[in-house]
Amino acid sequence: MGKIVTLGEIMLRLSTPGNEKFIQADEFDVCYGGGEANVAVSLANYGHTAEFVTKVPENPIGECAVAALRKMGVQTNHIAKGGERLGIYFLETGAAMRASNVVYDRAHSSIATASVSAFDFDDIFEGADWFHFTGITPAISDAATELCEAALKAAKAKGVKVSCDLNFRKKLWTSEKAQKVMTNLMQYVDVCIGNEEDAEKVLGFKPGNTDVTSGDLELAGYKDIFVQMVEKFNFEYVVSSLRVSHSASDNGWSACIYSRDTKEFYHSREYRISPIVDRVGGGDSFAGGTICGFMDGKDFKSALEFGVAASALKHTIPGDFNMVSRSDVENLVCGDGSGRVQR
Repeated sequence: MGKIVTLGEIMLRLSTPGNEKFIQADEFDVCYGGGEANVAVSLANYGHTAEFVTKVPENPIGECAVAALRKMGVQTNHIAKGGERLGIYFLETGAAMRASNVVYDRAHSSIATASVSAFDFDDIFEGADWFHFTGITPAISDAATELCEAALKAAKAKGVKVSCDLNFRKKLWTSEKAQKVMTNLMQYVDVCIGNEEDAEKVLGFKPGNTDVTSGDLELAGYKDIFVQMVEKFNFEYVVSSLRVSHSASDNGWSACIYSRDTKEFYHSREYRISPIVDRVGGGDSFAGGTICGFMDGKDFKSALEFGVAASALKHTIPGDFNMVSRSDVENLVCGDGSGRVQR
């Protein structure tokens, strides 16, 4: 088992019960989550040493966020304390043709104003094998961008493998700003993860005739842009999740990967997920599962299959965190998707 470090923001999530709209809700369900934190939880569940690095306010809400990570077996030794507040996001879960909706309340959060001096990255990356971040973190603020780059430089100095989930969030920054910042950060990345919208909005690559809103997929277009991305950034692997949205509660889910060294393009098994319980964190569970596959020493095709199966299962679980075990994922990879009661 290896050690994986992730860096980002953990937030308080307030979601409407069931499929209520915001205007209907008299109360909210409470949990904690965030891109890189979700990845750390997945990896801890699979038996790897996972550490999450962030900054939280020194108050009971910050303590609750850290406790949620510790409960899942994530190491929190290097979480800094201070700043004004913990970020919040409100979630209204969609159904059928009604899309889910997210409202952010995260301005001036502790991690958004954190300085590089609050973290000892030499110590953080001591003994680490892998570092993972997402495009959400540098989108939070210019200070968070500086923090990401400092972490990346320290990780590469230690010989740590780096992955990035591009994760474009239009409510946090523009495509123009994303491309300027993320193009610079890609020089440190070995494994690039994203979807068709991320590739276009964050790095400027559009896969053929694929339409993210209609779910039309053209695999040849993906291979073409993967090759271009490898040529430009020298990624070892480029990975993309593939979602076919029949409705908000009925999706097809698969992924594809391209290897720089073997020049192979591979498309995974596709899962039909219906009804979807909670798709938030689906991409993070995919990243976490794929990283686990690589850390386990699997070949890139098997690593991808593990990631896709893990993420398909996450869609059946409420909350940001993927609560499944390694054996749950392996059973699905081996073909047991019946959903029958296990006795």
